[in-house]
Amino acid sequence: MFKITNTDKAPAAIGPYSQAIAVNGFLFASGQIPIDPAVGDVVATTIVDQTEQVMKNIGAILEANGLTYTDVVKTTCFLADMGDFATFNEVYGKYFTNKPARSCVAVKTLPKNVLCEVEILAVTK
Repeated sequence: MFKITNTDKAPAAIGPYSQAIAVNGFLFASGQIPIDPAVGDVVATTIVDQTEQVMKNIGAILEANGLTYTDVVKTTCFLADMGDFATFNEVYGKYFTNKPARSCVAVKTLPKNVLCEVEILAVTK
């Protein structure tokens, strides 16, 4: 049995997927891009602002499941430009203070041509 996350504090799925699914003590969240859920589109233009929005979206999904960033055990990060790695890390590090395991790769293109996307795996309480 699993629980599907559906919160209006994070962007709605832009395809046939769920924001997150909790099952067997884990929360699997779909990749979050910097869509501002208040307007339903990408507003931020810099890597700093886009990363901040991604982290807010992740926070909303965690909150909807009674979790925090410290419950995250693994992240997968996608960057449109590895030249943004250091700046991305500065913002990322403010949220993931527990330093979960992580993969970070550069990709050719992300949805809506954003600069970053992050997916998480968390342990549920």
